[in-house]
Amino acid sequence: MCYICGMGLIEAVPNVSEGRRPEVIAALRDAMAGCPGVHLLDTSSDPAHNRTVFTLVGEGSALKNALLALFTVAVDAIDLRSHTGVHPRIGAVDVVPLVPLVSADMPICVELAAEVASAVAERFDIPVYLYEDAARVPERRRLETIRRGEFEGLTNKMRTERGRPDFGPPHPHPSAGASAVGARPILVAYNVNLDTDDVGIARRIARAVRASDGGLPAVKAIGVRTAQPHVVQVSINLSDYERTPLDRVFEVIQREADRRGVVIRGSEIVGLVPAAALLPAAMRQLRLEGFTMDQILTCRLPR
Repeated sequence: MCYICGMGLIEAVPNVSEGRRPEVIAALRDAMAGCPGVHLLDTSSDPAHNRTVFTLVGEGSALKNALLALFTVAVDAIDLRSHTGVHPRIGAVDVVPLVPLVSADMPICVELAAEVASAVAERFDIPVYLYEDAARVPERRRLETIRRGEFEGLTNKMRTERGRPDFGPPHPHPSAGASAVGARPILVAYNVNLDTDDVGIARRIARAVRASDGGLPAVKAIGVRTAQPHVVQVSINLSDYERTPLDRVFEVIQREADRRGVVIRGSEIVGLVPAAALLPAAMRQLRLEGFTMDQILTCRLPR
């Protein structure tokens, strides 16, 4: 069954600050998968990031119930006071983006984001920020602004007027921190691994590629270590794969790595990705002429 073809379905991609304990990850997954009306499509964990990304789809009320079930397990199982990992985070359930599978459904995602945020704050006494299209404060459209200072900086941040959350108490939950719930278009999470132990090289390449430092449009990037001692990573969020194709991102990273005498070991997609984000790159590499999406078998199957 092709869930994405269904009308009224929304995608949720909660990012949880746990990527090392299989039993906790399984409990988080099962909490959502056991909720009627949702389909859990993917679970991607990374021990170096100490983070798991889940992908699920469903209608609004079913998704809300599944996300609250996720929070119930996460608040009990994850303590950020002892959490370590290379990925920035503010909460046990760090971020919950809601993604319309049809662009016209963005207002539904914005409304659902506020409902989920309000319920999380009320039920778990967790402060929640709204971001991207759901943001009520303009500077909070950018998730990295909300994450600045991470979990450890939340107490001081929330003492200021600008740092107060949209829902919940003006102080972090002792162990679960805070959460960001938002509405955004489809995003491609993409990592490029470099064959070096010098994380400074990954950070310099990240600066060269990300939009905020004059790099490629729609690209956010950071340089981090991985679980392998001689491999570092350029970790990328590509918010508009039509504006900046995925192979263009790789091309620039390849150029910057070559300049520094570093070999690219490989790259990886985190979670799920639309075929339309990968096919144009394949078509360019193969120099296909006149090829269209109608020639993809799965796009022609009966629905």
